[in-house]
Amino acid sequence: MRAQRMLVGVTTAVVLAAGSVATAGTSFAASAPAAETVTSAGSVAAAQVVNLGLTIAEAKNLQRGLKARWGYTGAIDGQLGPESWKANQRAFKAEYGYTGPIDGIVGPGTISAMQRGLKQLGYYTGAIDGIAGPATQAALKKYVNAHDW
Repeated sequence: MRAQRMLVGVTTAVVLAAGSVATAGTSFAASAPAAETVTSAGSVAAAQVVNLGLTIAEAKNLQRGLKARWGYTGAIDGQLGPESWKANQRAFKAEYGYTGPIDGIVGPGTISAMQRGLKQLGYYTGAIDGIAGPATQAALKKYVNAHDW
């Protein structure tokens, strides 16, 4: 149950505020994603940094968007930790029906809200299931790369 609650997926839960944040800068070389812990179900378990498949450059871009609009005050370092996720959760609460706590934990509620936002914006066509599988992660990556904050 705890592992299920801590499900994480999707590349870096974006700040899906229509017309607000987005895309990775092109001045950075594509770097490897930050470390994540993958469970046997193919989802990402709660970890200090949960980039959900985003490269460091893409995650930095997302953090710039979170800083501009959703109260992120941390470093623009490409490491999506709890403070980045708290800002994402604030965006999801305001825009996409997130009802959970603003705690920085990337669980099924956070992922479901991200999926709703990505679907509403036309980046995701899958089920709203709270599982950050390959389609959710690909949609997040497309969203982030379609914007430049």
